[in-house]
Amino acid sequence: MNWLELVGWAGSALLVWSLLQTRILRLRAFNLIGCLILIFYNAAVQVWPMVGLNVVLTVINVWYLRKMLATRHDEQTYQAVEVGVGDQFLAHTLRVHAADIARFNPNFRWESHAADRLAFLVVKADEVVGVVLSHAEADGVAKIDLDYVTPRFRDFTPGEFVYRRSSLFTDRGFRRVISPTGMIAPYYHRLGFRPEGDSYVLDLPAPAQA
Repeated sequence: MNWLELVGWAGSALLVWSLLQTRILRLRAFNLIGCLILIFYNAAVQVWPMVGLNVVLTVINVWYLRKMLATRHDEQTYQAVEVGVGDQFLAHTLRVHAADIARFNPNFRWESHAADRLAFLVVKADEVVGVVLSHAEADGVAKIDLDYVTPRFRDFTPGEFVYRRSSLFTDRGFRRVISPTGMIAPYYHRLGFRPEGDSYVLDLPAPAQA
């Protein structure tokens, strides 16, 4: 097997690997790289129908990647919807994703009957892409109990649509938001939170005076 055949096999393997990804952004990125490798390989061995196929797939991947990256921070694409802490659909979402939630949030415990709880579903159209749950602590602190993103959207940060709208917390008298402890791969440094001990802290602006 010469080096050119190795390139072809590598491109094919990457294309197959991309289809096994649960994260939609990674799927598109790996698929794009695999297509580019196969364009080079098939052009070198002069298999022009396969060159044409992979050129078309490359254009499709680039189009979708550009669209996803352009809308990842768009409030018209993702919205935070407040729900009751005893909401049945919220409970269903937590049950369906319980194993994955435990994997990334091993310290998570949720008591829907407790007072001073807030619950938000982050949605894209009619699809739930994330859940943010919090409770009130002393001195105007909102402590996040859960900040969960479904596997398909884990390369994005849909929780930001809860924190970006600071009025969701300031209107209730909160002055700070503290991230959950023990969360695997936290992303809060990208949202303006500052590290403090084992958590991240977001200082909220003072509510506007009437």
